[in-house]
Amino acid sequence: MDIIGFLKSQFICHLLICYIFIVSGLIINFIQLFTLVLWPINKQLFRKINCRLAYCISSQMVMLLEWWSGTDCTLYTDPESYHKYGKESAIVILNHNYEIDFLCGWNFCERFGVLGSSKVLAKKELSYVPIIGWMWYFLEIVFCKRKWEEDRKTVMQSLLNLRDYPEKFWFLIHCEGTRFTEQKHQISMQVAEAKGLPKLKYHLLPRTKGFAVTVQSLRNDAFQEEYYRTGAYPATPIVPPRRPWTLLNWLFWALLLLYPLFQLLINMVSSGSSLTLASFAFVIIVASVGVRWMIGVTEINKGSTYGNNDNKQKQM
Repeated sequence: MDIIGFLKSQFICHLLICYIFIVSGLIINFIQLFTLVLWPINKQLFRKINCRLAYCISSQMVMLLEWWSGTDCTLYTDPESYHKYGKESAIVILNHNYEIDFLCGWNFCERFGVLGSSKVLAKKELSYVPIIGWMWYFLEIVFCKRKWEEDRKTVMQSLLNLRDYPEKFWFLIHCEGTRFTEQKHQISMQVAEAKGLPKLKYHLLPRTKGFAVTVQSLRNDAFQEEYYRTGAYPATPIVPPRRPWTLLNWLFWALLLLYPLFQLLINMVSSGSSLTLASFAFVIIVASVGVRWMIGVTEINKGSTYGNNDNKQKQM
């Protein structure tokens, strides 16, 4: 194993990355709090500043995908449309199969320069998650409870508020409303059969009224069917060039935050105090549990109870 691969496998490296992300994220959240004074004075300036601050957080996660794991995402597209990406606002429809599929969406946002301003339709619970959830609040992310009767007015108003947004942005949306699992797919297809809707092979029924018409116009998953049949999407594959800004942003925060951490560690070891060392170990454990909790919010098994209510009603 080469030295880079060895370092990537070490738990201490993972802890340092978490430390940089958590501390820098909380610092940025604190700065965002002060930008609220700009809202009544200059709303567009407030938005532009928060786009840059949000980039400082979200780009750290994209850095892990691009530079730490060495992952590249391939875009299958019409070459004539390629030059328009990032130069206009757009709605981007994503599949929702894995814990980190949102990160692939962010990766494309970064490649085309719209990561800091990107939007999502997210469940309300995420707004309470420190760093990412709080960052989204200042980005005017659209939060929903996934109960249409309650969400109708709030979601529509939130979307209307974005019409005068000063930055080009991509609105990333998972129309299925939850992550794909075999159990959810079976329930979803039971609903489709009961309602006389087309049965989808690789997706759940969209959770948005009216989007079913869009799915039908795609000829029952023909695009996805082509991939499963041939192993390639029916378009020209393009790998957008990687930009250095995610790595440079992470290096900036690493240099800023690691020096005081190492200085603190040296002072604690020099003191020889068992209580001090035990306290530091406790903080590390709490931080690790906190990170695990934040990650756990996005896990598949913590997703929505998609279709369960309909299923229970049928069983009754």
